[in-house]
Amino acid sequence: MQLNWFRKGLAALGLAALGSGPASAQALAEPRPALWKVADRDTTVYLFGTIHLLPQGARWVSPVLERAADDSQGLVLETIVDTANPAAFAATMMKLATSPGLPPVLDRVPRDKRAALATAIAKSRMAPASLDRMETWAVALALLGPQFGAMDLKHEEGVESKLKARFAAAGKPIGQLETNEEQLRFFDLLPESAQQSLLLGTLESPAAVSKQFDAMLSAWARGDVAAIGRSFNAEMDSNPALADLLLKQRNANWTRWIETRMGQPGTVMVAVGAGHLAGADSVQAMLAKRGLKVTRIQ
Repeated sequence: MQLNWFRKGLAALGLAALGSGPASAQALAEPRPALWKVADRDTTVYLFGTIHLLPQGARWVSPVLERAADDSQGLVLETIVDTANPAAFAATMMKLATSPGLPPVLDRVPRDKRAALATAIAKSRMAPASLDRMETWAVALALLGPQFGAMDLKHEEGVESKLKARFAAAGKPIGQLETNEEQLRFFDLLPESAQQSLLLGTLESPAAVSKQFDAMLSAWARGDVAAIGRSFNAEMDSNPALADLLLKQRNANWTRWIETRMGQPGTVMVAVGAGHLAGADSVQAMLAKRGLKVTRIQ
């Protein structure tokens, strides 16, 4: 299976960044990304699906979203990476990413993919020996990093970065649903076959991935949740381990968090990758099964 969603899809799942080529800010000319709320007499939880990396100048804030952000007393994200202390995240990553006795990384892909992987490693300027000590999922994420310089997608332009700045400027608290270690551990728990699929996903055609990402970006901007789901959720469903660990289990955890939060008065905005709010296993679907009413307001 070719994981076409790996670089484009992770931008909507929140587990890592992606890179492939310039994305179009024009797709966001008239933004109406989907927004929901769960509310009772004294509590409101807004649910907003995000894209973690965006082109510079991308427009995605609508009047409805602005009102929801202004009404919210706090913001809750998937996880918070301390950009002022990147060493802390790196240490957490390496604790999970390295294991003794691993085979050389080139031996973890089919023979017909080894040349492409060797080329990707050479372009990354990372020492092959250091990658050989890393688990396959970590190699996949490491190889995405060097691709960022060849794209026009930026962390600082992403939805989370902008929302964090807005809430911080207003003096409102910002929380997280998962610690950095909890989030990375979902990768670490993947079976080796699924990890190798991720690694193969880094070798996909940059032009093809860029086209797919632009399509997903356009769907997100116009609030087409069904298209977001079709963009990558169906492919994840063909790999049960990936679907279960990276999507279903996390959605179930967050659903329980929201259900508990509904017992506390006040208003909060929960912003998670748009892929978690699309498809049959979305957070909204899980909330509905627990008897909570979810209303789409944009």
